[in-house]
Amino acid sequence: MAVTVLLLSGPNLNLLGIREPEIYGAATLADHVAQASDVAAGLGLELEHLQSNHEGALVEAVHGARGRVAAIIVNAAAMTHYSWSLRDALAAFEGPVVELHLSNTAAREPWRHTSVVTPVATGVIAGFGGLGYGLAVEAVGRLLR
Repeated sequence: MAVTVLLLSGPNLNLLGIREPEIYGAATLADHVAQASDVAAGLGLELEHLQSNHEGALVEAVHGARGRVAAIIVNAAAMTHYSWSLRDALAAFEGPVVELHLSNTAAREPWRHTSVVTPVATGVIAGFGGLGYGLAVEAVGRLLR
């Protein structure tokens, strides 16, 4: 039985590939999820993915992950900077949480420099573009060993 990792994608990530490709690249969210799934399979992990533009759906997914999945990788997108409800849900999750960003948020607009997720995350991977998805899965795999 494979160990499951939940990958959460926040608002507007469904527009990857067409939204600001100079910042986020040309790859789609499906491309990133496929890469992450391949890395997960190579590590004997099963990757489950949910994208939502709605805060409550992501909070509910974290609640539903408790006791069911071993780790969470979360690209909360803009919610990173304001979603206290998502932060609190992640704080109540008992396994590793890896915060993920395609861009280097610390090198962007000042409002992106603060993450409410970071204090409850095990670690953060940012600024590596699509490569970050595989890196996040590898990090989770090592943490779960």
